[in-house]
Amino acid sequence: VMHPINLDESLAESILSTLRDNREYTKEEAKLLDLCLMLHAEHGGGNNSTFTCRCVTSTGTDAYAAYASAISALKGPRHGGANIKVMEMLNCIENGVKNWENEGEVADFLTKILNKEENDHSGLIYGMGHAVYTLSDPRAVQLKKSALKLAKGTEVEAEFRLLDTIERLTPQLFAKNKGDIKTMCANVDMYSGLVYKLLGIPVEMYT
Repeated sequence: VMHPINLDESLAESILSTLRDNREYTKEEAKLLDLCLMLHAEHGGGNNSTFTCRCVTSTGTDAYAAYASAISALKGPRHGGANIKVMEMLNCIENGVKNWENEGEVADFLTKILNKEENDHSGLIYGMGHAVYTLSDPRAVQLKKSALKLAKGTEVEAEFRLLDTIERLTPQLFAKNKGDIKTMCANVDMYSGLVYKLLGIPVEMYT
């Protein structure tokens, strides 16, 4: 059920109340979504969608047209959809690993992914690595920290713990199986998809 917009709400609050049948949300949920929106939109102007939005804005058009241009840029698979790939990979790992807390089991399954034997057979562990960030992606750090607070006690908490395990194991598995010893960190897409799941946002609305 889609509801009319309440002009007294912030953008994050409006998104949550519009999507939910009862229109109810907590301040913590709205704050987390607001953080997501900022981390995705304001990233130095260098990523494709933010750059596109700023270019279109410079023509003097209205905000709606500028936002639409940014969303259109996100539709391209070379820019958007990475957090959906992470969620699909996570689902594959959840089904393939009996004990998510057993790091040996998780490592074995991740090795199969690297060897193109599991998931989409691309050999990629989605959510890991960035063209610029190596030691850490500050967006991922902030998102992970805030999301874990809200996830505690929910069914999603175990999935966050599993993603944390994947984040910790992946660099050493790359070094062992690929001979790649470069520094690698989780990027913003590692945790953003699960954040959207936690907030009850449909997959088709992911970035």
